Amino acid sequence: MALFDDLRRRDALRLLAGAPLALGGAGQALAAASRLEPLEIITGRGVARFQVEIAATKAEQRKGLMFRKSLAPDRGMLFVYTKPQRAAFWMKNTLIPLDILYIGADGKILSMVRNARPHDETPLPSGGPVLGVLEIAGGRAGQLGVLPGDRVRHRIFPKG
Repeated sequence: MALFDDLRRRDALRLLAGAPLALGGAGQALAAASRLEPLEIITGRGVARFQVEIAATKAEQRKGLMFRKSLAPDRGMLFVYTKPQRAAFWMKNTLIPLDILYIGADGKILSMVRNARPHDETPLPSGGPVLGVLEIAGGRAGQLGVLPGDRVRHRIFPKG
């Protein structure tokens, strides 16, 4: 019981200090769900709506979607940079296939990788400077008809 009280006290102090809790399993999923933001991809077929987690810090970007066993078709992770830069992603410790969309500062998809293979450590480059990178479930971009040049609407990109 003392250990439980110590853990509760420590977590309460971390919350007051603004630090994240060390959560596992369902707790991590619940914490991530509370930070979801809307994102839309405007394609030739229409608008695809997603709820995305934001990876803004270096630590969040290093972890990304590693170790996830699934990703709902309407969910994703948006990697946000402070200024446009070249990017290259890999699939180390990633358990599920992903579509990776590299998004320019104007909100247009610059390039994309479809069905990136789990555990593959081959760098997958953006092909130019990007302000954001969106990871969604593998195969989803094809299902939705997403192509380079399509527009992404999210608060980090200019209205257009």
